[in-house]
Amino acid sequence: MAETIRQVEHYSAAIPNKVGEGARVLGALRDAGVNFTAVWGYPRGAGKAVLEFIPDNGAAFVAAARAAKLKLSKKQIAFHISGDDRPGAVADVLRKLAEAKINVGAVQAVCAGMGRYGAVVFLPQAAVGKAAKALGSA
Repeated sequence: MAETIRQVEHYSAAIPNKVGEGARVLGALRDAGVNFTAVWGYPRGAGKAVLEFIPDNGAAFVAAARAAKLKLSKKQIAFHISGDDRPGAVADVLRKLAEAKINVGAVQAVCAGMGRYGAVVFLPQAAVGKAAKALGSA
């Protein structure tokens, strides 16, 4: 099976880096019925952390985040890729972008189990249209 590549909305929010804060935020979003394609977090400076979100429904997520008093970043577009896991799966995607002279800002990839993988590719917003063409998701 070939990869499925789609454009997704990406948001981030700074939160205090303290025990239970991620659980509180994600619990509030869960209680609002928000589901995610991807979410991850990491520390950022003294006492701060960042949560990164790829919501299934951007409008519902933004409304729930506001209700939870999260200050969100400006919406960015990224690419979500899923497919059969194999050696070089992510390298093949990055090669297509490189051949189109698109510099990737970041990539997150994970084995999903049962022979599947998923990845999120971030790039400069000015390159979204060109990347969509290069990846065949236009």
